[in-house]
Amino acid sequence: MKKLLLILIVMAFACEPAKKIDKKIVPNEIGYQISKEGNKIGLYSNSKSTIKVWENYIRAHNEKDTAAIRNLNALENFKAYAPTGELIEGSDAHIAFLSKWFAENNPKWTTKYMIANEYTDKNDSSYQWVTSGHDMDLTIEGAEIKLNQVHDALIVDGKVQMFYVNERVKSPGE
Repeated sequence: MKKLLLILIVMAFACEPAKKIDKKIVPNEIGYQISKEGNKIGLYSNSKSTIKVWENYIRAHNEKDTAAIRNLNALENFKAYAPTGELIEGSDAHIAFLSKWFAENNPKWTTKYMIANEYTDKNDSSYQWVTSGHDMDLTIEGAEIKLNQVHDALIVDGKVQMFYVNERVKSPGE
């Protein structure tokens, strides 16, 4: 009987109601970035709101909607780094480049993944990035070219401040 009473007492304390868990978001370190000085800076998962900005940006490119693209570009200090090594500075230069490129190449992106990430530098400045992967089809002089692209886009205050494009030609059958 004493054993049964002891078991009941242990169960009563072990089965107390669950306590409410603090809903505070704890950042999840997902990797690191290496600073110019060679130091590893933690990369953390970030809000999906930056992904929405980049989704809208890709959609505007697929629709060849230069007004929407201009609206999503940062007003000042916008930069785009093309896979050819070309640097496009300013929204006006970007729209001029795209207008010609859209007409000559008819690009179409298919998104494969998007990852929101953030890091804070040594000056306590926070940077929110979206890293994304896309398949892209181009039609150049009637020939179809299939590419794979990876983009890294810096999103600031809901606008695209800067992005890098890396690409490769897809293998046959890929």
